[in-house]
Amino acid sequence: MFTGIVTELGEIVTATPVGGSRRISVLAPTTSAALIVGDSVAVNGVCLTAIAVDQPRFAVDVVPESLDRTTLGDLAAGDAVDLERPLLANGRFDGHIVQGHVDGVGVVSSVTRGQDGHRMRITAPSSLGRYVVEKGSITVDGVSLTIASVAVGAALEFEIALIPHTAEMTVLGLRAAGERVNLEVDVVAKYVERLMEARG
Repeated sequence: MFTGIVTELGEIVTATPVGGSRRISVLAPTTSAALIVGDSVAVNGVCLTAIAVDQPRFAVDVVPESLDRTTLGDLAAGDAVDLERPLLANGRFDGHIVQGHVDGVGVVSSVTRGQDGHRMRITAPSSLGRYVVEKGSITVDGVSLTIASVAVGAALEFEIALIPHTAEMTVLGLRAAGERVNLEVDVVAKYVERLMEARG
């Protein structure tokens, strides 16, 4: 389990096809120093397994399922990525419950930058609409955020507000209109929905 609190901004060194998968090597001194082979690590909000660690780098394999459902197939050498290691059982819980299981890919429709922070509007798959609520939680590229507003029209759009620290320390500060982002909705909402369905 993760919390959506990014601990390091890594850099893609290589992204190499391996059959139908991709092997991605990430330069990340802080994260790699704490990893051993077999550990989980979230890369732009996607839970992956470290298959090699050679400080200051680590490598992960991204299988076709993850390539189809996330933006990891877009990554190339030099790209920045958000990184987070799983929460320790006795750790401090700062964000919200994040599984690292992407629910859909959104597209940044606009970014308004300011000295006091950024406002970002994202177009999301309509199938996620019932989980996207104003002042609710959402994960964007691995970052735990609060939804500032929601607009449902021809498409589902929501807006997030980024404080300067978040914009500086995560890939969201680099995002521009037209770029794709990984989205994970609040897992609690999904479980509540399933339980309500089971009760009729």
